[in-house]
Amino acid sequence: MILDSDNGMRLAIVHDNFAQMGGAERVTEAFHRTLPEADLISTLMVQDRLTPHLKKQKIRTTWMQYLPWKARLFRHYFLLYPFAVEGINLEPYDLVITSCFGYAKGVRRRKGAVHICYCHNPMRWVWRTEDYVSREGMSPLKRMALRLLLKPLKAWEMRAAKQPDVYIANSTVVAERLKSAFGIDSEVIPPPIDTARFRPREGEPLQPGEFYLVLSRLATYKRTELAVEACTRLGRKLVVIGDGPDRKRLEAMAGPTVTFMGRLPDPAVEDHVRRCTALLFPGEEDFGMAPLEINAAGKPVIAFRGGGATETVREGINGIFFDEPKGDSLADAIVHFEGIEWNASVIREHAESFSLETFQQRFFRVLNRVAPDMVHVRS
Repeated sequence: MILDSDNGMRLAIVHDNFAQMGGAERVTEAFHRTLPEADLISTLMVQDRLTPHLKKQKIRTTWMQYLPWKARLFRHYFLLYPFAVEGINLEPYDLVITSCFGYAKGVRRRKGAVHICYCHNPMRWVWRTEDYVSREGMSPLKRMALRLLLKPLKAWEMRAAKQPDVYIANSTVVAERLKSAFGIDSEVIPPPIDTARFRPREGEPLQPGEFYLVLSRLATYKRTELAVEACTRLGRKLVVIGDGPDRKRLEAMAGPTVTFMGRLPDPAVEDHVRRCTALLFPGEEDFGMAPLEINAAGKPVIAFRGGGATETVREGINGIFFDEPKGDSLADAIVHFEGIEWNASVIREHAESFSLETFQQRFFRVLNRVAPDMVHVRS
């Protein structure tokens, strides 16, 4: 399903930044696949981290694209993003869609244009600062400095939150956070899962898994250390795919059964997904697309009971939960998991309810309500 613009209408899709490739970026890609005539705009991008689809697109960036060492320091530039976002010229556009985990909602569109914000979360580092700094292991001096710097950023976000005409939240958890932070009502549309990319091999029976899998950026808030600790304690094989600032710490605590693969190309990731026993998902995410991607391949997930996972994991159907953010709790869940018989077809069927087509249908209903004259569906 593709949406075409009528009457020469111009469309823009604005994303915070393309410095990493996670769930938020894949949602932005899904919007562009739905609205291929739209211009893609962002503050900055790192070309070699883009998906194959995004690499083919002409992405317009701001002056932040020329900042030094942006691939490594993009998070450190957090006070600059508001200036870059507000400086984006959206005067030519009739419909603006922002995919926002922090800043993009603050863009300024012209009078009469429609702004729909798909929000992945209010700024985590602003609204959950204590949780954020404790997990980052910051010194007391750095914590104090960060709190001072975040005060004006929080005030900016409160103002920026008034810019969109319509909010879409990626989960009920995020909808509640938007209401609490900004007093804003939003409609919930879960992110799309590429069920064509992740699927069991055609004609092959589901094989017993060879290892447990973590598929994640290695940042402290992802709590990957719980998976490393649990599998080291139990002597279970664990493969960690992903990279990030927490990798050295994780490698130092890992036992001989844990392997770190770093970033891998998509075909290698897909191969590991098909061969794994289950995904370990120890962090509290706003939504979390990885569990459903694993489910699309017919594989279950062991997830922390919190955040978006509570909306996508059906206990005993496509995975199980552990209740405490501790390695021991996850280890106990792994032992319990291994006594359950799983049905790959049922697991995949659950994932298919979050397909791209379902996402597009839900999004089109919103678009038809707020901007009925702007686009029409082309199959």
